[in-house]
Amino acid sequence: MPFLTHFSTPITGNSSVGSMSIRAQGSILCPSSSSQIQSIQSPKPPCVLTVPTYFSFKIFSTKRGWLKSNSSFSSHCILPASTNLRRRNCVIKTEHKVVSDVEEDNVKSKAKRKNLAVFVSGGGSNFRSIFYATLNGSVHGDIVVLVTNKYDCGGAEYARDKGIPVILFPKNKDATEGLSAEDLIAALRSYKVDFILLAGYLKLIPTELVRAYPKSIVNIHPSLLPAFGGKGYFGMKVHKAVIASGARYSGPTIHYVDEHYDTGRILAQRVVPVLANDTAEELAARVLHEEHKLYVEVVAALCEGRIIWREDGVPLIQSKENPKDYR
Repeated sequence: MPFLTHFSTPITGNSSVGSMSIRAQGSILCPSSSSQIQSIQSPKPPCVLTVPTYFSFKIFSTKRGWLKSNSSFSSHCILPASTNLRRRNCVIKTEHKVVSDVEEDNVKSKAKRKNLAVFVSGGGSNFRSIFYATLNGSVHGDIVVLVTNKYDCGGAEYARDKGIPVILFPKNKDATEGLSAEDLIAALRSYKVDFILLAGYLKLIPTELVRAYPKSIVNIHPSLLPAFGGKGYFGMKVHKAVIASGARYSGPTIHYVDEHYDTGRILAQRVVPVLANDTAEELAARVLHEEHKLYVEVVAALCEGRIIWREDGVPLIQSKENPKDYR
C-alpha cells in the first residue's frame, strides 16, 4: 500500500509543462508494501528521498489565479534530520504552488502589447534589431510608426518595406511635407504610442514632445555618458574622441530624454574595452554589437513594466528572473 510523506522542502524535476524548481508544502504519495500506520523518524544526517510519483497540481499565478494542469515526474527531496515521515493507508492528491514557464507565458500573452514609435536619421540598425525582437517575442510590443528627419534614409526605407507608417519630422523649411511639434504629438497619440525610442535620431526633441510623454522617451548613445556626450557628439565623432582621450573603456548608454542633448537620467549601460590599436571603426563596431542587445533588453523591460524609480529619481531595471534584483 502507499504511504504519505509530509514535508516542506525544495523539489526539482521535469514534467510535461517543462522544467521547474518548487518549494512544496504538503504530501507525496509513495509506493509501500505496508498498510500499517506508523511514524518513521529520519536519521540524524539529512537523507535523500527519491520518489517516482504522480502529481495532480495547480499552477498558481498571483495575478491570474489558479491554472489547472496534471503531470507526473520523478523527484527527489533532501530531508533534514528532524523530518517525520508518516505512513497512511490512503491515496491523496496533492496541490502545490509552482512557478513555471507556462504561467509566465500565459500572463504575458494576456498583458496589453505596448505601441512603440522609433525615431531614426540613418540606417536604423537598432530599429531593425528591436523590430526583430517584437516579432520573435522578446519584446512584448509592436512598432506602430517610424519618425525620421530624412525621408529617404535606410531606416525609413526598411520601415516602408515592412508596412510601418513613416512620418517626416521636423518639417524642413523648403519641404512641403513634414509635421510641426503639435502635429507630431497628435499623430503619435492617434497611433496610441506608449513609448518613443530614439535610435540614431540626430535632431533635438522639442520640449512639447518631452512634456507630452514624460518618462516615456529613451535614447541610445554610443559612449558611457556623461562622458563624450552633448551637442556635436554623434557617430564616428564619439569614437574618435574616446580613442584620442586615452580612455580604456567605452560602450553604449540608454537614457531618458529631456530637453537637452544626452543629459537625461541614465537607464542602462554596457561596457566594452578600448584596445591599444583600435581605430574608430573597430571601436564603433564593438559598441554597436552591444547596442543591439542592450536596447532590446531595455525595451523588453519597458513593455513589461519593469522600470522602477528610486526615491532620488534614478531609474532601475527590475530583473525578470528575480524581482528583488535591480540593475
